[in-house]
Amino acid sequence: MKIGFIGLGNVGGKLAGSLIRNGHDVTVRDLDDRLVAEYVSRGAKSASSPKELGETVDLIVTCLPSPAASSAVAEGADGFLQVMQPGQVWLEMSTTDYSEIIRLGALVEARGAMFMECPVSGGCHRADTGNIAIFAGGPREAFEFVLPVLTTMGRRILHTGALGTASQLKVMTNYLCTVHLVALAEALTTCKAIGLDMNTTYEAIRISSGNSFVHETESQVILNGSRDINFTMDLVSKDVGLFDKIAHEANVPVELSPLIVKIFKEGEAAYGAREFSPNIIRRYEEPLGIKVLGTGFPAEMVDDEPEEPGYEVVPKR
Repeated sequence: MKIGFIGLGNVGGKLAGSLIRNGHDVTVRDLDDRLVAEYVSRGAKSASSPKELGETVDLIVTCLPSPAASSAVAEGADGFLQVMQPGQVWLEMSTTDYSEIIRLGALVEARGAMFMECPVSGGCHRADTGNIAIFAGGPREAFEFVLPVLTTMGRRILHTGALGTASQLKVMTNYLCTVHLVALAEALTTCKAIGLDMNTTYEAIRISSGNSFVHETESQVILNGSRDINFTMDLVSKDVGLFDKIAHEANVPVELSPLIVKIFKEGEAAYGAREFSPNIIRRYEEPLGIKVLGTGFPAEMVDDEPEEPGYEVVPKR
């Protein structure tokens, strides 16, 4: 199968790297020529436009920072949508609005091709090793066609149902992640303010009912001081905003969700849209004039699980 990959950023580049590392025939496209050259040096081919890429591959993968970016590479003057044919599949791995997924899916189906949404969850460090989780929404026929590719890029693959369901579940998980990040920022700052040892505090959370994936990853880069989790405040604002929109459209009387949206919009205004998201802790540190740090924590996360073939996760019924 010939695969075209558009978007070589923090997540997309790592997913494309897994495909190349495992011997797939990959053609890449990105606005950054330096990134394209890097992946060509690893064994990929390159295309001069999304349209050219779409003319030469069986499967088109996009992993981009916004719905507008995905729309541009598909529907623009040099977009690939105009050359999609029956038998081709577009696999959208960006975190996006579920209503946009439905719209794009209809355009793809009108050309006789297939469309799948496959957002990922688990952090850039797991994307780098092929151990990330993938939510896959779309027709079962398309899912089975792309499953061998998904199990190369990810460890646990969940077919979520019809188009739109994967995007809804993805923004829900990012919302939960963000809620715990803010809670951890408050908890760690409070423990620092009352004089507790931060390494001991980290372990107390880790071995208790307060533990989470977010604590075991983002708390470490907070306590290191780098705050580098390869994710920025503007991306958090986008994701929690999408969740908040879903909740309000369903008339759910959410209370935490609007607060989280407000906190990160204020974080963007205070620290910059491209500030690392764990630095939301500055909101609590700076009024107290303290810095929440430990010792011996890593500056960035590295996945220590060995790379293994992925598999489909089947929900219990």
